[in-house]
Amino acid sequence: MILHQLIDYETLRLIWWLLLGVLLIAFATTGGFDLGVGTLLPFVARTDTERRVAINTVGATWEGNQVWLILGGGAIFAAWPPLYAVSFSGFYLAMFAILFALILRPVGFKYRSKRESASWRSGWDWALFVGGFVPSLIFGVAVGNVLQGVPFRFADDMRIFYEGSFFALLNPYALLCGLLSLAMLTMHGAAWLVLKSSGPVAERARRYGSIAALAVILLFALGGLFLWIGVGGYRITSDISPIGPSNPLLKTVALEKGAWLTNYAAHSWMIIAPVLGFVGAALAFIAMRARREVMTLLFSKVAIFGIISTVGLSMFPFILPSSLDPRSSLTVWDASSSHMTLFIMLVVTVIFLPIIFAYTAWVYKVLWGKVDEKSITDENSHAY
Repeated sequence: MILHQLIDYETLRLIWWLLLGVLLIAFATTGGFDLGVGTLLPFVARTDTERRVAINTVGATWEGNQVWLILGGGAIFAAWPPLYAVSFSGFYLAMFAILFALILRPVGFKYRSKRESASWRSGWDWALFVGGFVPSLIFGVAVGNVLQGVPFRFADDMRIFYEGSFFALLNPYALLCGLLSLAMLTMHGAAWLVLKSSGPVAERARRYGSIAALAVILLFALGGLFLWIGVGGYRITSDISPIGPSNPLLKTVALEKGAWLTNYAAHSWMIIAPVLGFVGAALAFIAMRARREVMTLLFSKVAIFGIISTVGLSMFPFILPSSLDPRSSLTVWDASSSHMTLFIMLVVTVIFLPIIFAYTAWVYKVLWGKVDEKSITDENSHAY
Protein backbone atom coordinates (compact mmCIF):
# COMPACT_ATOMS: atom_id res chain seq x y z
CA MET A 1 0.00 0.00 0.00
CA ILE A 2 1.27 3.48 -0.88
CA LEU A 3 1.66 5.49 2.32
CA HIS A 4 -0.72 8.33 1.39
CA GLN A 5 -3.52 5.82 0.89
CA LEU A 6 -3.63 5.21 4.64
CA ILE A 7 -6.19 8.03 4.70
CA ASP A 8 -8.77 8.11 1.94
CA TYR A 9 -9.24 11.17 -0.27
CA GLU A 10 -12.66 12.06 1.13
CA THR A 11 -11.36 12.11 4.70
CA LEU A 12 -8.34 14.20 3.75
CA ARG A 13 -10.54 16.76 2.04
CA LEU A 14 -12.75 16.96 5.09
CA ILE A 15 -9.74 17.25 7.42
CA TRP A 16 -8.34 20.17 5.43
CA TRP A 17 -11.70 21.90 5.42
CA LEU A 18 -11.70 21.60 9.22
CA LEU A 19 -8.07 22.74 9.47
CA LEU A 20 -8.82 25.81 7.39
CA GLY A 21 -11.56 26.65 9.87
CA VAL A 22 -9.17 26.09 12.79
CA LEU A 23 -6.62 28.48 11.30
CA LEU A 24 -9.23 31.17 10.62
CA ILE A 25 -10.63 30.88 14.15
CA ALA A 26 -7.10 30.90 15.63
CA PHE A 27 -6.33 34.14 13.81
CA ALA A 28 -9.64 35.72 14.83
CA THR A 29 -9.13 34.83 18.50
CA THR A 30 -5.51 36.04 18.65
CA GLY A 31 -4.91 38.58 15.90
CA GLY A 32 -8.53 39.60 16.36
CA PHE A 33 -7.93 41.34 19.68
CA ASP A 34 -4.95 43.15 18.11
CA LEU A 35 -7.31 44.55 15.48
CA GLY A 36 -9.90 45.32 18.14
CA VAL A 37 -7.43 47.25 20.29
CA GLY A 38 -6.41 49.31 17.27
CA THR A 39 -10.06 50.08 16.51
CA LEU A 40 -10.70 51.13 20.11
CA LEU A 41 -7.53 53.20 20.49
CA PRO A 42 -9.09 56.66 19.86
CA PHE A 43 -11.95 55.89 22.24
CA VAL A 44 -10.37 54.19 25.27
CA ALA A 45 -7.22 56.33 25.60
CA ARG A 46 -7.18 60.12 25.97
CA THR A 47 -3.63 60.91 27.03
CA ASP A 48 -0.34 59.86 25.49
CA THR A 49 0.42 57.56 28.40
CA GLU A 50 -3.01 55.91 28.18
CA ARG A 51 -2.53 55.37 24.47
CA ARG A 52 0.85 53.76 25.13
CA VAL A 53 -0.75 51.50 27.72
CA ALA A 54 -3.36 50.35 25.20
CA ILE A 55 -0.78 49.82 22.46
CA ASN A 56 1.55 47.86 24.71
CA THR A 57 -1.15 45.40 25.77
CA VAL A 58 -0.67 43.90 22.29
CA GLY A 59 2.84 45.16 21.63
CA ALA A 60 4.61 42.00 22.75
CA THR A 61 2.41 39.47 20.95
CA TRP A 62 0.91 41.02 17.81
CA GLU A 63 3.73 39.81 15.52
CA GLY A 64 3.33 36.21 16.66
CA ASN A 65 -0.43 36.40 16.14
CA GLN A 66 0.13 37.07 12.43
CA VAL A 67 1.38 33.48 12.11
CA TRP A 68 -2.22 32.26 11.94
CA LEU A 69 -3.06 34.60 9.08
CA ILE A 70 0.01 33.46 7.16
CA LEU A 71 -0.79 29.81 7.83
CA GLY A 72 -4.38 30.36 6.68
CA GLY A 73 -3.22 31.92 3.42
CA GLY A 74 -0.69 29.13 2.95
CA ALA A 75 -3.31 26.46 3.58
CA ILE A 76 -5.62 28.00 0.98
CA PHE A 77 -2.77 28.16 -1.54
CA ALA A 78 -1.62 24.57 -1.04
CA ALA A 79 -4.82 22.70 -0.15
CA TRP A 80 -7.40 24.63 -2.19
CA PRO A 81 -5.63 26.11 -5.27
CA PRO A 82 -8.82 27.14 -7.16
CA LEU A 83 -10.07 28.94 -4.04
CA TYR A 84 -6.76 30.79 -3.77
CA ALA A 85 -6.80 31.70 -7.47
CA VAL A 86 -10.37 33.02 -7.50
CA SER A 87 -10.40 34.82 -4.15
CA PHE A 88 -6.98 36.47 -4.35
CA SER A 89 -7.60 37.68 -7.91
CA GLY A 90 -11.27 38.58 -7.61
CA PHE A 91 -10.84 40.31 -4.26
CA TYR A 92 -7.56 41.91 -5.31
CA LEU A 93 -8.36 45.51 -4.34
CA ALA A 94 -9.98 44.41 -1.09
CA MET A 95 -6.91 42.30 -0.29
CA PHE A 96 -4.68 45.26 -1.12
CA ALA A 97 -6.65 47.47 1.27
CA ILE A 98 -6.27 44.86 4.03
CA LEU A 99 -2.54 44.47 3.40
CA PHE A 100 -2.03 48.24 3.33
CA ALA A 101 -3.83 48.57 6.66
CA LEU A 102 -1.88 45.67 8.18
CA ILE A 103 1.40 47.24 7.01
CA LEU A 104 0.46 50.44 8.83
CA ARG A 105 0.38 48.57 12.14
CA PRO A 106 4.04 47.52 12.45
CA VAL A 107 5.17 50.90 11.14
CA GLY A 108 2.91 52.62 13.65
CA PHE A 109 4.16 50.47 16.53
CA LYS A 110 7.80 51.05 15.67
CA TYR A 111 7.73 54.78 14.84
CA ARG A 112 5.01 56.20 17.08
CA SER A 113 7.20 56.96 20.09
CA LYS A 114 10.35 57.88 18.19
CA ARG A 115 9.54 61.58 18.55
CA GLU A 116 7.98 63.64 21.34
CA SER A 117 5.85 65.64 18.90
CA ALA A 118 2.15 65.42 19.75
CA SER A 119 1.12 65.70 16.08
CA TRP A 120 3.60 62.97 15.10
CA ARG A 121 2.21 60.59 17.70
CA SER A 122 -1.39 61.47 16.91
CA GLY A 123 -0.82 60.70 13.24
CA TRP A 124 0.56 57.26 14.02
CA ASP A 125 -2.27 56.63 16.48
CA TRP A 126 -4.75 57.19 13.65
CA ALA A 127 -2.67 54.89 11.47
CA LEU A 128 -3.04 52.19 14.13
CA PHE A 129 -6.78 52.83 14.19
CA VAL A 130 -6.97 52.37 10.41
CA GLY A 131 -4.82 49.24 10.77
CA GLY A 132 -7.44 47.76 13.08
CA PHE A 133 -10.68 49.14 11.65
CA VAL A 134 -10.16 48.44 7.93
CA PRO A 135 -9.22 44.71 8.15
CA SER A 136 -11.96 44.09 10.73
CA LEU A 137 -14.56 45.55 8.38
CA ILE A 138 -13.29 44.09 5.09
CA PHE A 139 -12.89 40.56 6.44
CA GLY A 140 -16.60 40.59 7.21
CA VAL A 141 -17.48 42.19 3.87
CA ALA A 142 -15.60 39.36 2.14
CA VAL A 143 -17.57 36.73 4.08
CA GLY A 144 -20.83 38.48 3.20
CA ASN A 145 -19.96 38.32 -0.49
CA VAL A 146 -18.98 34.67 -0.24
CA LEU A 147 -22.36 33.84 1.28
CA GLN A 148 -24.12 35.59 -1.62
CA GLY A 149 -21.87 34.08 -4.27
CA VAL A 150 -18.95 35.62 -6.13
CA PRO A 151 -19.19 36.58 -9.84
CA PHE A 152 -16.69 34.17 -11.36
CA ARG A 153 -16.84 31.26 -13.77
CA PHE A 154 -14.62 28.59 -15.22
CA ALA A 155 -14.24 28.08 -18.97
CA ASP A 156 -14.17 24.53 -20.30
CA ASP A 157 -10.35 24.62 -20.19
CA MET A 158 -10.55 25.68 -16.49
CA ARG A 159 -9.48 29.27 -17.09
CA ILE A 160 -10.95 31.59 -14.47
CA PHE A 161 -13.01 34.66 -15.37
CA TYR A 162 -13.98 37.16 -12.67
CA GLU A 163 -16.59 39.74 -13.66
CA GLY A 164 -17.09 41.72 -10.48
CA SER A 165 -15.76 45.06 -9.22
CA PHE A 166 -14.52 46.41 -5.92
CA PHE A 167 -17.54 48.65 -5.32
CA ALA A 168 -19.94 45.79 -6.10
CA LEU A 169 -18.50 44.07 -3.03
CA LEU A 170 -19.90 46.89 -0.88
CA ASN A 171 -23.51 45.70 -1.12
CA PRO A 172 -25.95 45.94 1.82
CA TYR A 173 -25.68 42.36 3.07
CA ALA A 174 -21.89 42.34 2.78
CA LEU A 175 -21.72 45.60 4.74
CA LEU A 176 -23.98 44.07 7.40
CA CYS A 177 -21.50 41.17 7.70
CA GLY A 178 -18.68 43.72 7.78
CA LEU A 179 -20.31 45.51 10.70
CA LEU A 180 -20.77 42.17 12.48
CA SER A 181 -17.08 41.39 12.01
CA LEU A 182 -16.13 44.86 13.23
CA ALA A 183 -18.36 44.56 16.32
CA MET A 184 -17.09 41.05 17.06
CA LEU A 185 -13.40 42.02 16.93
CA THR A 186 -14.06 45.27 18.80
CA MET A 187 -15.72 43.24 21.56
CA HIS A 188 -12.70 40.94 21.58
CA GLY A 189 -10.26 43.84 21.70
CA ALA A 190 -12.19 45.33 24.61
CA ALA A 191 -12.08 41.99 26.43
CA TRP A 192 -8.31 41.95 25.99
CA LEU A 193 -7.93 45.52 27.25
CA VAL A 194 -10.08 44.75 30.28
CA LEU A 195 -7.78 41.83 31.07
CA LYS A 196 -4.42 43.47 30.31
CA SER A 197 -4.88 47.08 31.43
CA SER A 198 -6.26 48.92 34.43
CA GLY A 199 -7.63 52.30 35.41
CA PRO A 200 -9.38 54.56 32.89
CA VAL A 201 -8.31 52.50 29.86
CA ALA A 202 -9.89 49.34 31.25
CA GLU A 203 -13.05 51.18 32.33
CA ARG A 204 -13.61 52.74 28.93
CA ALA A 205 -12.85 49.42 27.25
CA ARG A 206 -15.48 47.78 29.45
CA ARG A 207 -18.05 50.37 28.41
CA TYR A 208 -17.35 50.20 24.67
CA GLY A 209 -16.94 46.42 24.80
CA SER A 210 -20.39 46.07 26.35
CA ILE A 211 -21.89 48.07 23.49
CA ALA A 212 -19.97 45.97 20.96
CA ALA A 213 -21.20 42.71 22.54
CA LEU A 214 -24.83 43.84 22.25
CA ALA A 215 -24.15 44.89 18.64
CA VAL A 216 -22.78 41.41 17.92
CA ILE A 217 -25.99 39.79 19.13
CA LEU A 218 -28.18 42.15 17.08
CA LEU A 219 -26.11 41.98 13.88
CA PHE A 220 -25.69 38.20 14.09
CA ALA A 221 -29.45 37.83 14.40
CA LEU A 222 -30.05 40.18 11.46
CA GLY A 223 -27.50 38.30 9.37
CA GLY A 224 -29.26 35.01 10.02
CA LEU A 225 -32.67 36.53 9.33
CA PHE A 226 -31.58 37.83 5.94
CA LEU A 227 -30.03 34.44 5.10
CA TRP A 228 -33.44 32.93 5.76
CA ILE A 229 -35.69 35.36 3.93
CA GLY A 230 -33.56 37.48 1.62
CA VAL A 231 -30.23 35.96 0.60
CA GLY A 232 -30.19 33.02 -1.77
CA GLY A 233 -28.11 29.97 -0.92
CA TYR A 234 -26.71 27.22 -3.09
CA ARG A 235 -27.56 23.55 -3.33
CA ILE A 236 -25.92 20.75 -5.35
CA THR A 237 -28.56 19.20 -7.62
CA SER A 238 -26.52 16.39 -9.19
CA ASP A 239 -24.37 13.55 -7.97
CA ILE A 240 -20.94 14.54 -6.74
CA SER A 241 -18.25 12.14 -5.64
CA PRO A 242 -16.28 13.01 -2.46
CA ILE A 243 -13.27 11.26 -4.04
CA GLY A 244 -13.78 12.63 -7.54
CA PRO A 245 -11.46 14.87 -9.56
CA SER A 246 -11.00 18.54 -8.68
CA ASN A 247 -13.17 19.83 -11.49
CA PRO A 248 -16.12 21.97 -10.35
CA LEU A 249 -17.77 21.81 -13.79
CA LEU A 250 -18.77 18.17 -13.30
CA LYS A 251 -21.78 19.06 -11.14
CA THR A 252 -24.90 21.19 -11.30
CA VAL A 253 -25.93 23.71 -8.66
CA ALA A 254 -29.17 25.58 -7.98
CA LEU A 255 -29.61 28.96 -6.29
CA GLU A 256 -32.49 28.82 -3.79
CA LYS A 257 -33.78 31.12 -1.08
CA GLY A 258 -32.95 29.78 2.37
CA ALA A 259 -30.67 27.02 1.05
CA TRP A 260 -27.93 27.92 3.52
CA LEU A 261 -30.20 26.77 6.36
CA THR A 262 -30.90 23.27 5.02
CA ASN A 263 -27.84 21.78 6.72
CA TYR A 264 -29.41 22.53 10.09
CA ALA A 265 -32.54 20.59 9.17
CA ALA A 266 -30.47 17.62 7.99
CA HIS A 267 -27.97 17.71 10.89
CA SER A 268 -29.60 19.15 14.00
CA TRP A 269 -26.33 19.12 15.98
CA MET A 270 -25.05 21.98 13.80
CA ILE A 271 -27.36 24.39 15.65
CA ILE A 272 -24.70 24.36 18.38
CA ALA A 273 -22.59 26.80 16.32
CA PRO A 274 -25.04 29.74 16.12
CA VAL A 275 -26.11 29.08 19.72
CA LEU A 276 -22.49 29.46 20.81
CA GLY A 277 -22.28 32.69 18.83
CA PHE A 278 -25.27 34.21 20.64
CA VAL A 279 -24.52 32.74 24.08
CA GLY A 280 -20.83 33.65 23.92
CA ALA A 281 -21.57 37.30 23.11
CA ALA A 282 -24.29 37.49 25.78
CA LEU A 283 -22.03 35.96 28.43
CA ALA A 284 -19.15 38.23 27.37
CA PHE A 285 -21.46 41.20 27.99
CA ILE A 286 -22.48 39.87 31.41
CA ALA A 287 -18.89 39.04 32.40
CA MET A 288 -17.72 42.47 31.24
CA ARG A 289 -20.30 44.22 33.38
CA ALA A 290 -19.50 41.89 36.33
CA ARG A 291 -15.76 42.68 35.95
CA ARG A 292 -14.82 39.05 35.41
CA GLU A 293 -11.76 39.70 33.29
CA VAL A 294 -10.65 36.19 32.31
CA MET A 295 -14.21 35.00 31.72
CA THR A 296 -14.88 38.00 29.49
CA LEU A 297 -12.04 37.02 27.17
CA LEU A 298 -13.04 33.35 27.26
CA PHE A 299 -16.67 34.05 26.35
CA SER A 300 -15.58 36.44 23.62
CA LYS A 301 -13.56 33.59 22.11
CA VAL A 302 -16.61 31.33 22.34
CA ALA A 303 -18.65 33.90 20.42
CA ILE A 304 -16.00 34.12 17.69
CA PHE A 305 -15.82 30.33 17.45
CA GLY A 306 -19.60 30.09 17.14
CA ILE A 307 -19.97 32.83 14.53
CA ILE A 308 -17.18 31.61 12.24
CA SER A 309 -18.31 27.99 12.62
CA THR A 310 -21.84 29.03 11.70
CA VAL A 311 -20.63 30.35 8.35
CA GLY A 312 -18.63 27.21 7.58
CA LEU A 313 -21.37 24.77 8.58
CA SER A 314 -24.09 26.72 6.78
CA MET A 315 -22.15 26.63 3.51
CA PHE A 316 -20.81 23.07 3.66
CA PRO A 317 -19.78 21.54 1.30
CA PHE A 318 -19.41 24.86 -0.56
CA ILE A 319 -16.30 26.95 0.06
CA LEU A 320 -16.81 29.59 -2.65
CA PRO A 321 -20.12 29.64 -4.57
CA SER A 322 -20.39 31.38 -7.94
CA SER A 323 -23.25 33.79 -8.58
CA LEU A 324 -22.30 34.07 -12.25
CA ASP A 325 -22.29 30.34 -13.05
CA PRO A 326 -23.49 28.26 -10.08
CA ARG A 327 -21.96 25.02 -11.43
CA SER A 328 -18.53 26.71 -11.21
CA SER A 329 -18.98 26.93 -7.44
CA LEU A 330 -16.09 25.47 -5.48
CA THR A 331 -16.83 22.76 -2.93
CA VAL A 332 -14.86 20.63 -0.53
CA TRP A 333 -15.22 17.70 -2.94
CA ASP A 334 -14.02 19.32 -6.18
CA ALA A 335 -11.58 22.14 -5.39
CA SER A 336 -8.72 20.52 -3.49
CA SER A 337 -5.15 19.55 -4.27
CA SER A 338 -4.27 15.94 -5.03
CA HIS A 339 -4.59 13.06 -2.58
CA MET A 340 -0.83 12.87 -2.07
CA THR A 341 -0.43 16.64 -1.62
CA LEU A 342 -3.08 16.76 1.09
CA PHE A 343 -1.50 13.78 2.86
CA ILE A 344 2.02 15.25 2.85
CA MET A 345 0.68 18.56 4.10
CA LEU A 346 -1.22 16.79 6.86
CA VAL A 347 1.94 14.99 8.03
CA VAL A 348 3.79 18.31 8.19
CA THR A 349 0.86 19.95 9.99
CA VAL A 350 0.62 17.17 12.58
CA ILE A 351 4.28 17.75 13.40
CA PHE A 352 4.46 21.53 13.44
CA LEU A 353 1.00 22.77 14.46
CA PRO A 354 1.28 21.41 18.05
CA ILE A 355 4.69 23.10 18.30
CA ILE A 356 3.15 26.42 17.27
CA PHE A 357 0.31 25.97 19.76
CA ALA A 358 2.76 25.09 22.55
CA TYR A 359 5.10 27.97 21.78
CA THR A 360 2.20 30.43 21.59
CA ALA A 361 0.86 29.23 24.95
CA TRP A 362 4.33 29.56 26.51
CA VAL A 363 4.74 33.11 25.19
CA TYR A 364 1.40 34.19 26.64
CA LYS A 365 2.27 32.58 29.97
CA VAL A 366 5.60 34.42 30.14
CA LEU A 367 3.98 37.73 29.21
CA TRP A 368 0.99 37.30 31.51
CA GLY A 369 0.07 40.28 33.65
CA LYS A 370 -1.24 43.80 33.27
CA VAL A 371 0.36 46.71 31.47
CA ASP A 372 0.27 49.82 33.65
CA GLU A 373 1.56 53.37 33.47
CA LYS A 374 4.57 52.56 35.64
CA SER A 375 5.82 49.91 33.22
CA ILE A 376 5.36 52.34 30.34
CA THR A 377 7.21 55.28 31.91
CA ASP A 378 10.08 53.16 33.26
CA GLU A 379 13.26 54.31 31.50
CA ASN A 380 14.56 50.76 31.33
CA SER A 381 11.42 49.35 29.66
CA HIS A 382 11.27 48.43 25.99
CA ALA A 383 7.67 49.61 25.64
CA TYR A 384 6.46 51.22 22.44
